[in-house]
Amino acid sequence: MVTELNRVKTEIDKNREMNRIKRLYKELFKKYGKPKGQWKLWCKRPKTLNLREEIIIGAVLTQRTNWNNVEKAIALLKKSRICSLNKIYKLGKKNKIKLAKLVKPCGFYRKKAGYLFNLTEFIKKSYGTVLTMKRVNLKSLRKELIKIKGLGPETVDSILLYALDKPIFVIDEYTKRLVKRYKLAQNLSYRFLQDLFEDNLIKNYRLFQDFHALIVIEEKTKNSSSKILKEKSKK
Repeated sequence: MVTELNRVKTEIDKNREMNRIKRLYKELFKKYGKPKGQWKLWCKRPKTLNLREEIIIGAVLTQRTNWNNVEKAIALLKKSRICSLNKIYKLGKKNKIKLAKLVKPCGFYRKKAGYLFNLTEFIKKSYGTVLTMKRVNLKSLRKELIKIKGLGPETVDSILLYALDKPIFVIDEYTKRLVKRYKLAQNLSYRFLQDLFEDNLIKNYRLFQDFHALIVIEEKTKNSSSKILKEKSKK
């Protein structure tokens, strides 16, 4: 009898969270509409091959920096006509120092140049093209990508979701902030939060792309507002 009551309580709790998460998406969409700025491109559907490759590059370069710095690095790559995975692979094989200089605006540029080269080498040798890689099963591909030096869960899942249209929810600091603010969970581990969102939403990459993007927009907006209020209180 006790076991049955616990099972029912668990189901009720799950349904409650599902309703809150679905409702939260609807509230954010109503507030902001379709994602804008950087996210307008990342959530664009359908995507060209060039855009998919640019997103992969951006996902690596955005580690531990802000998007403005990533845009500067991508602009340098484009100016040098190196903003493709194949060209980055060729340059990295020939001259890693030059590749590092091109991505210098995004910080930790020597490491990130190495990470980019590792990823492009993997794609080139394992699949040849991004479009071939896109056809691979989500779980299998994630296991392969996560083994590449310099690619953590957030970077890998960003590539899978935004560049390859795989239905996997990205967990980052903005997602964690939102979870804490709305008291959706106490456990803030990556795997737990990813399961929380994926289990309570329709498994659809379009929904996951838009929802995650809106979370980032919301939390950045909240953070900016807090800073403005703090500055005003100092005067």
